[in-house]
Amino acid sequence: MEKIIDENKQGESLVIENKENNTKQLYIESYGCAMNFSDSEIVASILSDQGYNTTQSLEDADLVLVNTCSIRDKAEQTVRKRLEKYNAVKRTNPKMKVGVLGCMAERLKSKFLEEEKIVDLVVGPDAYKDLPNLLAEVEDGRDAINVILSKEETYGDVSPVRLNTNGVSAFVSITRGCDNMCTFCVVPFTRGRERSRDPQSILEEVNDLWSKGYKEITLLGQNVDSYLWYGGGLKKDFVNASEIQKATAVNFSNLLELCAKAQPKMRIRFSTSNPQDLTLDVIETMAKFPNICKHIHLPVQSGSNRILKEMNRLHTREEYFQLIDNIKRILPSCSISQDLIAGFPTETEQDHQDTLSLMDYVKYNFGYMFTYSERPGTLAERKLEDDVPEETKKRRLAEIVQRQREHSEIKTKEYLNTTVEVLIERESKKSDSEWSGRTSQNIVAVFPKANYKIGDLVNVKVTHCTSATLIGEALELSNNN
Repeated sequence: MEKIIDENKQGESLVIENKENNTKQLYIESYGCAMNFSDSEIVASILSDQGYNTTQSLEDADLVLVNTCSIRDKAEQTVRKRLEKYNAVKRTNPKMKVGVLGCMAERLKSKFLEEEKIVDLVVGPDAYKDLPNLLAEVEDGRDAINVILSKEETYGDVSPVRLNTNGVSAFVSITRGCDNMCTFCVVPFTRGRERSRDPQSILEEVNDLWSKGYKEITLLGQNVDSYLWYGGGLKKDFVNASEIQKATAVNFSNLLELCAKAQPKMRIRFSTSNPQDLTLDVIETMAKFPNICKHIHLPVQSGSNRILKEMNRLHTREEYFQLIDNIKRILPSCSISQDLIAGFPTETEQDHQDTLSLMDYVKYNFGYMFTYSERPGTLAERKLEDDVPEETKKRRLAEIVQRQREHSEIKTKEYLNTTVEVLIERESKKSDSEWSGRTSQNIVAVFPKANYKIGDLVNVKVTHCTSATLIGEALELSNNN
Protein backbone atom coordinates (compact mmCIF):
# COMPACT_ATOMS: atom_id res chain seq x y z
CA MET A 1 0.00 0.00 0.00
CA GLU A 2 3.02 2.25 -0.51
CA LYS A 3 1.14 4.52 -2.85
CA ILE A 4 -0.97 7.57 -2.30
CA ILE A 5 -4.62 7.16 -3.31
CA ASP A 6 -6.22 10.55 -3.87
CA GLU A 7 -9.93 9.84 -3.35
CA ASN A 8 -10.91 13.09 -5.09
CA LYS A 9 -9.34 11.96 -8.37
CA GLN A 10 -10.81 8.44 -8.55
CA GLY A 11 -12.70 7.82 -11.78
CA GLU A 12 -11.63 11.02 -13.50
CA SER A 13 -12.15 10.93 -17.24
CA LEU A 14 -9.17 12.49 -18.92
CA VAL A 15 -9.03 15.11 -21.65
CA ILE A 16 -6.25 16.33 -23.90
CA GLU A 17 -6.10 18.82 -26.74
CA ASN A 18 -7.63 17.38 -29.91
CA LYS A 19 -5.59 16.76 -33.04
CA GLU A 20 -7.37 18.11 -36.11
CA ASN A 21 -7.03 14.99 -38.26
CA ASN A 22 -7.89 12.42 -35.58
CA THR A 23 -11.23 10.77 -36.26
CA LYS A 24 -11.69 8.27 -33.39
CA GLN A 25 -12.85 9.00 -29.85
CA LEU A 26 -11.13 7.70 -26.68
CA TYR A 27 -12.75 7.75 -23.25
CA ILE A 28 -10.25 6.92 -20.47
CA GLU A 29 -10.90 6.74 -16.73
CA SER A 30 -8.25 6.25 -14.02
CA TYR A 31 -8.37 4.70 -10.56
CA GLY A 32 -5.70 4.14 -7.95
CA CYS A 33 -2.43 5.88 -7.25
CA ALA A 34 -0.44 8.64 -8.92
CA MET A 35 1.43 6.03 -10.97
CA ASN A 36 -1.84 5.03 -12.64
CA PHE A 37 -2.73 8.61 -13.51
CA SER A 38 0.78 9.08 -14.91
CA ASP A 39 0.39 5.88 -16.95
CA SER A 40 -2.89 7.18 -18.40
CA GLU A 41 -0.98 10.16 -19.76
CA ILE A 42 1.42 7.77 -21.50
CA VAL A 43 -1.49 5.77 -22.96
CA ALA A 44 -3.17 8.96 -24.22
CA SER A 45 0.08 10.01 -25.88
CA ILE A 46 0.44 6.67 -27.66
CA LEU A 47 -3.20 6.64 -28.81
CA SER A 48 -3.14 10.27 -29.92
CA ASP A 49 -0.62 9.15 -32.54
CA GLN A 50 -3.05 6.37 -33.55
CA GLY A 51 -5.87 8.75 -34.50
CA TYR A 52 -7.69 9.05 -31.16
CA ASN A 53 -8.96 12.28 -29.63
CA THR A 54 -10.31 12.17 -26.11
CA THR A 55 -13.94 12.67 -25.16
CA GLN A 56 -15.75 13.01 -21.85
CA SER A 57 -18.89 11.53 -23.36
CA LEU A 58 -18.94 7.79 -22.79
CA GLU A 59 -21.72 7.37 -25.36
CA ASP A 60 -19.58 8.91 -28.15
CA ALA A 61 -16.50 6.77 -27.56
CA ASP A 62 -15.06 4.28 -30.05
CA LEU A 63 -12.67 3.00 -27.38
CA VAL A 64 -13.26 3.00 -23.61
CA LEU A 65 -10.32 2.27 -21.32
CA VAL A 66 -10.24 2.03 -17.54
CA ASN A 67 -6.84 2.21 -15.83
CA THR A 68 -7.14 0.08 -12.73
CA CYS A 69 -5.77 -0.49 -9.25
CA SER A 70 -5.46 -3.72 -7.26
CA ILE A 71 -4.35 -2.24 -3.95
CA ARG A 72 -7.72 -2.50 -2.22
CA ASP A 73 -10.86 -4.50 -2.77
CA LYS A 74 -12.95 -1.29 -2.88
CA ALA A 75 -11.01 -0.11 -5.95
CA GLU A 76 -11.66 -3.39 -7.78
CA GLN A 77 -15.36 -3.36 -6.93
CA THR A 78 -15.65 0.22 -8.24
CA VAL A 79 -14.03 -0.81 -11.54
CA ARG A 80 -16.37 -3.79 -11.87
CA LYS A 81 -19.37 -1.47 -11.53
CA ARG A 82 -17.91 0.82 -14.18
CA LEU A 83 -17.44 -2.15 -16.55
CA GLU A 84 -21.13 -2.96 -16.10
CA LYS A 85 -21.96 0.63 -17.08
CA TYR A 86 -19.63 0.49 -20.12
CA ASN A 87 -21.26 -2.70 -21.33
CA ALA A 88 -24.75 -1.25 -20.92
CA VAL A 89 -23.68 1.60 -23.25
CA LYS A 90 -21.99 -0.89 -25.56
CA ARG A 91 -25.33 -2.60 -26.16
CA THR A 92 -26.54 0.60 -27.86
CA ASN A 93 -23.18 1.20 -29.55
CA PRO A 94 -21.87 -2.25 -30.55
CA LYS A 95 -18.82 -0.76 -32.32
CA MET A 96 -17.47 0.47 -28.99
CA LYS A 97 -14.46 -1.49 -27.67
CA VAL A 98 -13.76 -1.77 -23.93
CA GLY A 99 -10.33 -2.34 -22.41
CA VAL A 100 -8.85 -2.76 -18.95
CA LEU A 101 -5.38 -1.38 -18.27
CA GLY A 102 -2.98 -1.58 -15.36
CA CYS A 103 -2.67 -3.64 -12.21
CA MET A 104 -6.14 -5.20 -12.18
CA ALA A 105 -5.64 -6.22 -15.81
CA GLU A 106 -2.49 -8.06 -14.82
CA ARG A 107 -4.19 -9.78 -11.89
CA LEU A 108 -7.49 -10.80 -13.55
CA LYS A 109 -6.39 -11.24 -17.15
CA SER A 110 -8.11 -14.52 -18.06
CA LYS A 111 -11.17 -13.83 -15.93
CA PHE A 112 -12.05 -10.63 -17.80
CA LEU A 113 -11.56 -12.08 -21.28
CA GLU A 114 -12.42 -15.76 -21.06
CA GLU A 115 -14.73 -16.30 -18.08
CA GLU A 116 -16.73 -13.08 -17.86
CA LYS A 117 -16.28 -11.90 -21.46
CA ILE A 118 -16.82 -8.30 -20.40
CA VAL A 119 -13.89 -6.65 -22.20
CA ASP A 120 -12.21 -6.82 -25.62
CA LEU A 121 -8.75 -5.78 -24.51
CA VAL A 122 -6.53 -6.47 -21.46
CA VAL A 123 -3.28 -4.54 -21.20
CA GLY A 124 -0.81 -4.87 -18.33
CA PRO A 125 1.26 -1.96 -17.01
CA ASP A 126 4.33 -2.82 -19.10
CA ALA A 127 2.54 -3.33 -22.42
CA TYR A 128 1.20 0.11 -23.34
CA LYS A 129 3.51 0.46 -26.33
CA ASP A 130 1.84 -2.66 -27.72
CA LEU A 131 -1.58 -0.93 -27.76
CA PRO A 132 -1.58 -0.23 -31.54
CA ASN A 133 -0.99 -3.95 -32.26
CA LEU A 134 -3.58 -5.03 -29.68
CA LEU A 135 -6.17 -2.62 -31.12
CA ALA A 136 -5.52 -4.04 -34.60
CA GLU A 137 -6.28 -7.50 -33.19
CA VAL A 138 -9.53 -6.21 -31.69
CA GLU A 139 -10.51 -4.54 -34.98
CA ASP A 140 -10.07 -7.92 -36.67
CA GLY A 141 -12.58 -9.42 -34.25
CA ARG A 142 -10.16 -11.08 -31.85
CA ASP A 143 -9.77 -10.53 -28.14
CA ALA A 144 -6.38 -9.05 -27.32
CA ILE A 145 -4.20 -9.46 -24.27
CA ASN A 146 -0.68 -8.50 -23.28
CA VAL A 147 0.17 -8.63 -19.60
CA ILE A 148 3.80 -9.70 -19.94
CA LEU A 149 5.85 -7.98 -17.27
CA SER A 150 8.97 -6.43 -18.74
CA LYS A 151 12.49 -6.40 -17.34
CA GLU A 152 13.32 -3.26 -19.31
CA GLU A 153 10.24 -1.11 -19.98
CA THR A 154 10.38 2.29 -18.29
CA TYR A 155 8.56 4.41 -20.94
CA GLY A 156 11.54 6.77 -20.93
CA ASP A 157 11.06 7.53 -24.63
CA VAL A 158 7.32 8.26 -24.51
CA SER A 159 6.51 11.89 -23.80
CA PRO A 160 3.36 11.77 -21.66
CA VAL A 161 0.42 13.96 -22.54
CA ARG A 162 -0.61 15.93 -19.44
CA LEU A 163 -4.26 15.13 -18.80
CA ASN A 164 -6.69 17.29 -16.82
CA THR A 165 -3.64 19.09 -15.50
CA ASN A 166 -3.58 22.46 -13.80
CA GLY A 167 -0.57 23.30 -15.99
CA VAL A 168 1.48 23.88 -12.84
CA SER A 169 2.48 20.47 -11.45
CA ALA A 170 3.27 17.22 -13.25
CA PHE A 171 4.32 13.65 -12.50
CA VAL A 172 7.60 12.26 -13.83
CA SER A 173 7.92 8.49 -13.55
CA ILE A 174 11.47 7.37 -12.64
CA THR A 175 11.09 3.69 -11.70
CA ARG A 176 8.69 0.86 -12.42
CA GLY A 177 8.05 -2.28 -10.42
CA CYS A 178 9.11 -3.15 -6.89
CA ASP A 179 11.49 -5.69 -5.35
CA ASN A 180 10.08 -5.41 -1.82
CA MET A 181 7.82 -8.35 -1.07
CA CYS A 182 5.58 -6.77 1.57
CA THR A 183 3.08 -9.51 2.35
CA PHE A 184 0.02 -7.21 2.02
CA CYS A 185 0.98 -5.77 -1.35
CA VAL A 186 0.17 -7.01 -4.85
CA VAL A 187 2.45 -4.53 -6.68
CA PRO A 188 5.46 -6.87 -7.25
CA PHE A 189 3.10 -9.33 -8.94
CA THR A 190 1.30 -6.72 -11.09
CA ARG A 191 4.17 -4.36 -11.96
CA GLY A 192 7.10 -6.77 -11.92
CA ARG A 193 10.69 -6.42 -10.78
CA GLU A 194 12.20 -3.03 -10.14
CA ARG A 195 13.99 -1.15 -12.89
CA SER A 196 14.99 2.47 -13.24
CA ARG A 197 14.72 4.94 -16.06
CA ASP A 198 17.71 6.55 -17.79
CA PRO A 199 18.47 9.79 -15.88
CA GLN A 200 19.08 11.61 -19.16
CA SER A 201 15.51 10.95 -20.31
CA ILE A 202 14.23 12.11 -16.91
CA LEU A 203 16.19 15.38 -17.18
CA GLU A 204 14.92 15.91 -20.72
CA GLU A 205 11.34 15.53 -19.49
CA VAL A 206 11.95 17.89 -16.55
CA ASN A 207 13.48 20.53 -18.87
CA ASP A 208 10.62 20.11 -21.33
CA LEU A 209 8.05 20.61 -18.56
CA TRP A 210 9.81 23.78 -17.41
CA SER A 211 9.81 25.12 -20.97
CA LYS A 212 6.03 24.50 -21.08
CA GLY A 213 5.44 26.52 -17.93
CA TYR A 214 5.27 23.85 -15.26
CA LYS A 215 6.52 24.98 -11.85
CA GLU A 216 6.60 21.70 -9.93
CA ILE A 217 7.30 18.04 -10.63
CA THR A 218 6.87 14.91 -8.55
CA LEU A 219 9.38 12.11 -9.21
CA LEU A 220 7.27 8.97 -9.04
CA GLY A 221 7.90 5.33 -8.32
CA GLN A 222 6.60 2.50 -6.16
CA ASN A 223 9.79 3.04 -4.16
CA VAL A 224 11.71 6.08 -5.41
CA ASP A 225 14.59 5.85 -2.92
CA SER A 226 15.83 2.64 -4.47
CA TYR A 227 16.26 4.29 -7.89
CA LEU A 228 19.49 3.02 -9.43
CA TRP A 229 20.64 3.52 -13.02
CA TYR A 230 23.76 1.72 -14.18
CA GLY A 231 23.04 1.54 -17.90
CA GLY A 232 19.76 -0.37 -17.76
CA GLY A 233 18.52 -3.64 -16.34
CA LEU A 234 16.95 -4.82 -13.11
CA LYS A 235 18.16 -3.41 -9.82
CA LYS A 236 18.70 -6.91 -8.46
CA ASP A 237 21.28 -7.54 -11.20
CA PHE A 238 23.44 -4.57 -10.14
CA VAL A 239 25.71 -6.98 -8.24
CA ASN A 240 26.79 -8.38 -11.62
CA ALA A 241 27.49 -4.94 -13.14
CA SER A 242 30.97 -4.10 -14.42
CA GLU A 243 33.33 -1.94 -12.37
CA ILE A 244 32.78 1.01 -14.73
CA GLN A 245 28.98 0.59 -14.45
CA LYS A 246 29.22 0.59 -10.66
CA ALA A 247 31.53 3.62 -10.65
CA THR A 248 29.20 5.67 -12.87
CA ALA A 249 25.88 4.50 -11.40
CA VAL A 250 23.28 7.13 -10.48
CA ASN A 251 21.35 6.60 -7.23
CA PHE A 252 18.33 8.53 -5.99
CA SER A 253 20.23 11.28 -4.18
CA ASN A 254 22.34 11.80 -7.36
CA LEU A 255 19.15 12.03 -9.45
CA LEU A 256 17.58 14.52 -7.02
CA GLU A 257 20.67 16.71 -7.28
CA LEU A 258 20.70 16.51 -11.10
CA CYS A 259 17.05 17.59 -11.25
CA ALA A 260 17.51 20.37 -8.68
CA LYS A 261 20.48 21.80 -10.61
CA ALA A 262 18.82 21.40 -14.02
CA GLN A 263 15.95 23.73 -13.05
CA PRO A 264 16.84 25.70 -9.90
CA LYS A 265 13.47 27.46 -9.74
CA MET A 266 11.33 24.37 -10.29
CA ARG A 267 9.92 22.73 -7.17
CA ILE A 268 10.82 19.05 -6.90
CA ARG A 269 8.87 16.49 -4.91
CA PHE A 270 9.09 12.70 -4.78
CA SER A 271 6.88 9.80 -3.78
CA THR A 272 6.81 7.17 -2.38
CA SER A 273 9.64 6.44 0.04
CA ASN A 274 10.38 3.21 1.89
CA PRO A 275 11.98 3.47 5.34
CA GLN A 276 14.51 0.73 4.56
CA ASP A 277 15.79 2.60 1.48
CA LEU A 278 15.64 6.26 2.52
CA THR A 279 19.33 6.97 3.11
CA LEU A 280 21.00 9.93 4.82
CA ASP A 281 22.42 11.23 1.55
CA VAL A 282 18.86 11.80 0.26
CA ILE A 283 17.97 13.86 3.35
CA GLU A 284 21.25 15.80 3.04
CA THR A 285 20.56 16.54 -0.65
CA MET A 286 17.09 17.81 0.29
CA ALA A 287 18.71 20.16 2.81
CA LYS A 288 21.25 21.37 0.23
CA PHE A 289 18.79 22.55 -2.45
CA PRO A 290 16.00 25.03 -1.63
CA ASN A 291 13.91 23.92 -4.62
CA ILE A 292 13.59 20.34 -3.31
CA CYS A 293 10.36 20.38 -1.30
CA LYS A 294 10.65 19.70 2.41
CA HIS A 295 8.14 16.87 2.65
CA ILE A 296 8.70 13.12 2.94
CA HIS A 297 5.91 10.58 2.60
CA LEU A 298 7.28 7.74 4.75
CA PRO A 299 4.85 4.81 5.06
CA VAL A 300 5.33 2.86 8.29
CA GLN A 301 2.21 0.59 8.08
CA SER A 302 2.43 -0.48 11.76
CA GLY A 303 4.14 0.54 15.00
CA SER A 304 4.55 -3.05 16.17
CA ASN A 305 7.79 -4.90 15.46
CA ARG A 306 5.91 -8.21 15.43
CA ILE A 307 3.43 -6.98 12.83
CA LEU A 308 6.18 -5.33 10.77
CA LYS A 309 7.87 -8.74 10.60
CA GLU A 310 4.58 -10.39 9.54
CA MET A 311 4.30 -7.72 6.83
CA ASN A 312 7.88 -8.46 5.69
CA ARG A 313 8.74 -4.80 6.20
CA LEU A 314 12.52 -4.68 6.38
CA HIS A 315 12.69 -2.07 9.13
CA THR A 316 11.96 -2.14 12.86
CA ARG A 317 10.18 0.39 15.01
CA GLU A 318 13.53 1.47 16.47
CA GLU A 319 15.14 1.91 13.03
CA TYR A 320 12.15 3.97 11.94
CA PHE A 321 12.55 6.23 14.99
CA GLN A 322 16.24 6.69 14.17
CA LEU A 323 15.32 7.71 10.62
CA ILE A 324 12.71 10.18 11.92
CA ASP A 325 15.30 11.64 14.34
CA ASN A 326 17.76 12.11 11.45
CA ILE A 327 15.14 13.84 9.29
CA LYS A 328 14.25 16.22 12.13
CA ARG A 329 17.93 16.91 12.83
CA ILE A 330 19.01 17.53 9.23
CA LEU A 331 15.71 19.00 7.98
CA PRO A 332 13.91 20.61 10.94
CA SER A 333 11.36 22.25 8.63
CA CYS A 334 10.42 18.96 6.90
CA SER A 335 6.85 17.64 7.10
CA ILE A 336 6.34 13.88 7.33
CA SER A 337 3.28 11.89 6.30
CA GLN A 338 2.37 8.23 6.73
CA ASP A 339 0.51 5.17 5.49
CA LEU A 340 -0.96 2.95 8.23
CA ILE A 341 -2.92 -0.30 8.12
CA ALA A 342 -5.32 -1.19 10.93
CA GLY A 343 -6.22 -4.81 11.63
CA PHE A 344 -3.47 -6.70 9.81
CA PRO A 345 -3.77 -10.49 10.45
CA THR A 346 -2.89 -11.49 14.04
CA GLU A 347 -2.81 -7.83 15.19
CA THR A 348 -3.46 -7.68 18.95
CA GLU A 349 -4.61 -4.77 21.07
CA GLN A 350 -0.98 -4.30 22.18
CA ASP A 351 0.17 -4.14 18.55
CA HIS A 352 -2.47 -1.46 17.97
CA GLN A 353 -1.28 0.50 21.02
CA ASP A 354 2.28 0.28 19.63
CA THR A 355 1.01 1.98 16.46
CA LEU A 356 -0.64 4.78 18.46
CA SER A 357 2.53 5.31 20.53
CA LEU A 358 4.61 5.47 17.32
CA MET A 359 2.25 8.16 16.04
CA ASP A 360 2.71 10.06 19.30
CA TYR A 361 6.50 9.92 18.86
CA VAL A 362 6.53 11.12 15.23
CA LYS A 363 3.50 13.45 15.20
CA TYR A 364 2.88 13.21 11.45
CA ASN A 365 1.56 16.22 9.57
CA PHE A 366 -0.99 14.06 7.75
CA GLY A 367 -1.50 10.48 6.63
CA TYR A 368 -3.34 7.82 4.65
CA MET A 369 -5.00 5.25 6.89
CA PHE A 370 -6.86 2.07 5.93
CA THR A 371 -8.27 -1.10 7.40
CA TYR A 372 -6.55 -4.24 6.15
CA SER A 373 -8.12 -5.60 2.97
CA GLU A 374 -6.94 -9.04 1.89
CA ARG A 375 -5.69 -8.91 -1.71
CA PRO A 376 -5.76 -12.08 -3.83
CA GLY A 377 -2.32 -13.16 -4.94
CA THR A 378 -0.43 -11.56 -2.06
CA LEU A 379 1.74 -13.50 0.37
CA ALA A 380 -0.57 -12.50 3.23
CA GLU A 381 -3.57 -13.99 1.42
CA ARG A 382 -1.70 -17.25 0.92
CA LYS A 383 -0.09 -17.56 4.34
CA LEU A 384 -2.10 -15.57 6.90
CA GLU A 385 -5.70 -15.83 8.03
CA ASP A 386 -7.60 -12.52 7.95
CA ASP A 387 -8.55 -13.06 11.59
CA VAL A 388 -9.21 -9.57 13.00
CA PRO A 389 -13.00 -8.96 13.17
CA GLU A 390 -14.26 -6.18 10.89
CA GLU A 391 -15.71 -4.23 13.81
CA THR A 392 -12.32 -4.33 15.59
CA LYS A 393 -10.58 -3.13 12.42
CA LYS A 394 -13.01 -0.22 12.10
CA ARG A 395 -12.66 0.76 15.77
CA ARG A 396 -8.84 0.69 15.57
CA LEU A 397 -8.87 2.69 12.35
CA ALA A 398 -11.16 5.30 13.96
CA GLU A 399 -8.70 5.63 16.86
CA ILE A 400 -5.77 6.01 14.44
CA VAL A 401 -7.66 8.63 12.40
CA GLN A 402 -8.59 10.56 15.54
CA ARG A 403 -4.98 10.54 16.77
CA GLN A 404 -3.83 11.79 13.35
CA ARG A 405 -6.41 14.61 13.47
CA GLU A 406 -5.01 15.73 16.82
CA HIS A 407 -1.44 15.66 15.52
CA SER A 408 -2.37 17.39 12.25
CA GLU A 409 -3.90 20.24 14.24
CA ILE A 410 -0.78 20.58 16.41
CA LYS A 411 1.54 20.58 13.38
CA THR A 412 -0.60 22.98 11.33
CA LYS A 413 -0.82 25.48 14.20
CA GLU A 414 2.98 25.69 14.20
CA TYR A 415 2.68 27.79 11.02
CA LEU A 416 0.51 30.50 12.63
CA ASN A 417 2.10 33.97 12.35
CA THR A 418 4.83 32.69 10.01
CA THR A 419 5.36 33.44 6.31
CA VAL A 420 5.20 30.50 3.91
CA GLU A 421 5.83 30.21 0.18
CA VAL A 422 2.76 28.94 -1.67
CA LEU A 423 2.54 27.71 -5.27
CA ILE A 424 -0.92 28.70 -6.56
CA GLU A 425 -2.59 25.66 -8.14
CA ARG A 426 -6.31 26.44 -8.42
CA GLU A 427 -9.25 28.37 -7.09
CA SER A 428 -10.24 27.49 -3.55
CA LYS A 429 -13.04 24.91 -3.47
CA LYS A 430 -14.94 27.03 -0.94
CA SER A 431 -14.59 30.49 -2.47
CA ASP A 432 -14.02 31.78 -6.00
CA SER A 433 -12.39 34.88 -4.49
CA GLU A 434 -9.50 32.86 -3.04
CA TRP A 435 -6.55 30.93 -4.42
CA SER A 436 -5.49 27.51 -3.16
CA GLY A 437 -1.97 26.12 -3.29
CA ARG A 438 0.61 24.17 -1.36
CA THR A 439 3.66 25.01 0.66
CA SER A 440 6.98 23.23 0.26
CA GLN A 441 5.81 20.99 3.13
CA ASN A 442 2.76 19.94 1.07
CA ILE A 443 0.35 21.80 3.36
CA VAL A 444 -2.65 23.38 1.60
CA ALA A 445 -2.95 27.16 1.98
CA VAL A 446 -5.74 29.53 0.85
CA PHE A 447 -5.66 33.32 0.58
CA PRO A 448 -7.45 36.18 -1.26
CA LYS A 449 -6.73 36.29 -4.99
CA ALA A 450 -5.61 39.94 -5.28
CA ASN A 451 -3.56 40.30 -8.50
CA TYR A 452 -1.91 36.88 -8.41
CA LYS A 453 -2.48 34.04 -10.88
CA ILE A 454 -2.21 30.26 -11.11
CA GLY A 455 1.44 29.22 -11.25
CA ASP A 456 2.72 32.14 -9.12
CA LEU A 457 4.88 31.46 -6.08
CA VAL A 458 3.61 33.81 -3.38
CA ASN A 459 4.80 34.62 0.15
CA VAL A 460 1.77 34.26 2.43
CA LYS A 461 1.44 35.38 6.05
CA VAL A 462 -0.51 32.68 7.95
CA THR A 463 -3.19 34.24 10.16
CA HIS A 464 -5.57 31.32 10.81
CA CYS A 465 -5.72 27.58 10.20
CA THR A 466 -7.90 24.51 10.37
CA SER A 467 -6.41 21.10 11.22
CA ALA A 468 -5.34 20.64 7.58
CA THR A 469 -5.37 24.08 5.87
CA LEU A 470 -3.45 27.31 6.34
CA ILE A 471 -5.41 30.55 5.89
CA GLY A 472 -3.59 33.80 5.28
CA GLU A 473 -2.92 36.87 3.21
CA ALA A 474 -0.46 37.31 0.35
CA LEU A 475 2.48 39.64 0.99
CA GLU A 476 4.32 39.58 -2.36
CA LEU A 477 5.64 37.32 -5.09
CA SER A 478 8.43 35.02 -3.94
CA ASN A 479 11.94 35.47 -5.36
CA ASN A 480 11.61 32.02 -6.94
CA ASN A 481 9.25 33.10 -9.75
